[in-house]
Amino acid sequence: MLDLLVQYTPFLIAAALLNVSPGPDMAYIIGQTAVHGRKIGFFSSFGVVSGAFVHVFAAALGLSAILATSALAFSIVKWVGVAYLVWLGIGALRSSFAKSSSASDIDDIASARVTAHNVTAFQAWRQGAMIDVLNPKVAIFFMAFLPQFVHPEQGHGALQFLILGTTVNLIGLVVEGAIVLLVGAAALRIKGNGAIGAWLQRSLGAMFIALGVRLAITEQ
Repeated sequence: MLDLLVQYTPFLIAAALLNVSPGPDMAYIIGQTAVHGRKIGFFSSFGVVSGAFVHVFAAALGLSAILATSALAFSIVKWVGVAYLVWLGIGALRSSFAKSSSASDIDDIASARVTAHNVTAFQAWRQGAMIDVLNPKVAIFFMAFLPQFVHPEQGHGALQFLILGTTVNLIGLVVEGAIVLLVGAAALRIKGNGAIGAWLQRSLGAMFIALGVRLAITEQ
């Protein structure tokens, strides 16, 4: 048991640092939580982790190698992801301006709340999963990171890969959950202000588009 702990301590440290470091997934979860609250933040995190699991299984089966070696496959997945992110961003921006126009007819604007089409838990989960699945960089990351900690002499390489990938994702779920709680607590303080809510929603839309641009300029 002690040998296993010593053997995998570097992996656990690396996995924790990778999940704590800022990135597109973290930005998405923070934005969703700030605009829609903790419940949607948690389901956004579940979605991101679900998408990551897809890449872990694909990498274990060798499917991710196609994205790493085929420029066409990489480009197709990348540009579908870009289109999806930009579509989400435009939708969020349109929603915020529509809500702001409605709020202008209300005597007390502070009572107007931007709900962004009342995003459901399932929609938040689906968005998070799609954003991760349609990012080919995630697949290549797992292919590059996890094999460093797979020990062929112990056998069952694919099983080791799945266990390591699951561990990375579970650590991510814990880290993201803590961030959702912190951001959600801060968001509650401004929850009732419709004007601030509108700008948060616009910021979320801009963030989606920015993530799309970031994905668009990445190379294989």
